Amino acid sequence: MPASTRKSAYLTGLTQGTPFLLIIVPFALLFGVVATEAGLALPEVMGFSVVVVAGAAQFSAVQLMAENAHAAVIILTALAVNMRMAMYSASLTPYLGPAPLWQRALVAYSLFDQTYAVAHARYEARPEMGVAERIAFYAGAATPLLPAWYGMTLVGALVGRSIPPEFALDFALPITFLAMVAPALRTPAHVAAAGSSVALALVFAGLPYNLGLMIAAVAGMAVGAEIERRMGAR
Repeated sequence: MPASTRKSAYLTGLTQGTPFLLIIVPFALLFGVVATEAGLALPEVMGFSVVVVAGAAQFSAVQLMAENAHAAVIILTALAVNMRMAMYSASLTPYLGPAPLWQRALVAYSLFDQTYAVAHARYEARPEMGVAERIAFYAGAATPLLPAWYGMTLVGALVGRSIPPEFALDFALPITFLAMVAPALRTPAHVAAAGSSVALALVFAGLPYNLGLMIAAVAGMAVGAEIERRMGAR
């Protein structure tokens, strides 16, 4: 593939990924604040963001750590919250599966909600793209977001307590998932999975250590899979 084509794909990804900074910046700032207030030292806060790179799972883990939950509960909860990444990976495999291992490893590391949303929408809209072009596009989308995630986590950890509450940084968390989930509710199975998980999360909200979230996540996926199976059988 010509270098100009890869460059064009990279720049397109960069252009489409950059607007998500409006979500990533306050989200990362908020995590830096929350993790510091939970008692984590600066290296521990940054280790979370650099190694895990999964905001929702990081928030869940830090909250449970602040509540002195058992390590097994913290790990299982983080895995349950992050289970969607396995589904993201599965849906990207048809497009990026033939790429070299090192490229797939970098994609896996930088896979989070925003990069997935941008990349998957582009790949579906442009099925004629080659693998190298798809990788270049993905790299472009991730380029502004990963450094912002690291940098704003650091800023939040260092100066977050001085940010006025009126800034309402916590708006980023629900808006991120509303923007992600709403366009994806395209089939009865999707709607049923989302609806059942929300309902069960509310029913079991009183359980300790966010166990209700784990129950809702697993049950929602089971409902969606069962409805897809029945629809396929018809």
